[in-house]
Amino acid sequence: MADLEEAVATLQRATRGRDEVPFWTTGFRTLAYDDSTSWTTYWETTFTPRMGTLLLGLMFIGDQVGGVNTGGEWQVILNSSTFVTSGNIPATFSYQVPNVPIDLTPYRGVDQLQVRVQARRTAGATTGGKYGGGGCIGSSMRFARLL
Repeated sequence: MADLEEAVATLQRATRGRDEVPFWTTGFRTLAYDDSTSWTTYWETTFTPRMGTLLLGLMFIGDQVGGVNTGGEWQVILNSSTFVTSGNIPATFSYQVPNVPIDLTPYRGVDQLQVRVQARRTAGATTGGKYGGGGCIGSSMRFARLL
């Protein structure tokens, strides 16, 4: 019985799907910083959903200009209009590393699904900084996995 249970457990582990999904930056300033106060797309991809969940590992950090910390907001949008989730980027000059699960069940029949990660600055310095518009929001895509 123990051998049979181990064989079933091995099969279950082997059949779990896990694929990495590539995300692309949308501008030359994306990898390091963007100082916009309007929603700016930092990362995006288009793919055909074949699994039930997309797990995003995001990273955000505000800037510090002249001793003033920058904060903001982030959001995930599907197909340019469907809001999925959002969060805050506190003006504490510390990393935020949200893990965001997105249910893909309603989209499993579509040919293409577009996913956008957006952010904007809401607090901080309004002049100076790397690009002159004040503090920036830094972003990185740590991982994107289909589960």
